[in-house]
Amino acid sequence: MYVPAHFAPDDETVQELLAHHGAADLITATPDGLVATMLPFLYDRERGTLLGHFARNNDHWRLPVLGEALVIVRGPDSYVTPSWYASKAEHGRVVPTWNYLTAHVYGGMTVHDDPGWVATLVRRLTEHHEAGRTAPWSVDDAPEKFFAGQLRAIVGVEITIDRIEAKFKLSQNRPAADIDGVIAGLRGSGETEMAVRVEKHRPH
Repeated sequence: MYVPAHFAPDDETVQELLAHHGAADLITATPDGLVATMLPFLYDRERGTLLGHFARNNDHWRLPVLGEALVIVRGPDSYVTPSWYASKAEHGRVVPTWNYLTAHVYGGMTVHDDPGWVATLVRRLTEHHEAGRTAPWSVDDAPEKFFAGQLRAIVGVEITIDRIEAKFKLSQNRPAADIDGVIAGLRGSGETEMAVRVEKHRPH
């Protein structure tokens, strides 16, 4: 990945992105060519893995993997109009751009066609995403036989992380007044999450 120095996040920031993402694109090279599937993933920082599951009817998990797997994790993104820049009024030498957060996670892929492994994963995924809700749902709320049937319809996947390349492009290369304009513009257009990110990562 092309990552200019001013867009390179520190390790803890990358860890935060992985810990709070929901789904990501898994891409593998196979004898049939490149294959991609969007999957729910859970980051296990202690073990250095991403854990997810395929629909059993998705042939992706059955295909041999040539080399390493790639998981593309995306954070929020937004269009940035040059109209937000103070520089526009000063000299006009400005163009539109796109702000975004992304991490490319590379590693070996292991398939887990095991009901116990998958059941544990589904429980962990559910607890992760239900946390903080007023009335969190639990897998124990579903009838046992029904839940067992649902588990048979999915297959687990584990990515053992070898390396991570990340890029947080958040207007860090702009003058302070332009960054102020981007933050105000994002807030004004309702993109509060991106505004917070730009503020958090602005150069000091």
